[in-house]
Amino acid sequence: MAKKVKLKVQGLTSSQVQSGAYALILAEADGLHRIPIIVGTSEAQSIAIALERIIPPRPLTHDLFVTLTHSFGILLQEVFIYKFEDGVFYSELVLFDGERQVRIDSRTSDAIAIALRLHADIYTTEAIVSECGLVLGNSGGKEEEEDTDETAVSQKDTDLDPGSFDNPDDLEEWLALLSDEELSDKLNEAVASENYEYAKIYQEELKKRK
Repeated sequence: MAKKVKLKVQGLTSSQVQSGAYALILAEADGLHRIPIIVGTSEAQSIAIALERIIPPRPLTHDLFVTLTHSFGILLQEVFIYKFEDGVFYSELVLFDGERQVRIDSRTSDAIAIALRLHADIYTTEAIVSECGLVLGNSGGKEEEEDTDETAVSQKDTDLDPGSFDNPDDLEEWLALLSDEELSDKLNEAVASENYEYAKIYQEELKKRK
């Protein structure tokens, strides 16, 4: 069985790319990797309430799930993010009722909102960390300046960022115009400023070119 990697919730940030969405940042518990996951407004609100330990006047859906597990003596052993495919993270709740273990498929945002309330551990695979994780402190700056009077993208264009584009096709076209060196620089800048959503976009574009 592949080794599992423990994660912790680092926090939430407003999405710079997708309006009305948020980036949930998961941090490697014993490492430098950060994994950004885009979640909706309601899921972000529920996660934020759990992080801030706020008790709502009426139970939210995730609070209701927690009440059910307590009422029937069910233990949430862990949340396991087991797959990343086509930009989507797949997770499962690992439950134990004292006699048998049951795995229930769940959206990652829901699973984490519940895990925070039940103080359950969150895990993923080494493969997902390798594919989706962004490494803090990875300077990786350019070592040599290219001697050229021409560049594929003007200075004005390189000053843009993914948040400058409303249309995904325009964003993809802009990324394609950037050189590997420019993408690496932008990736390092995004990681340094902890803008993991932008960093993920630059990282994926670089991986596509390999």
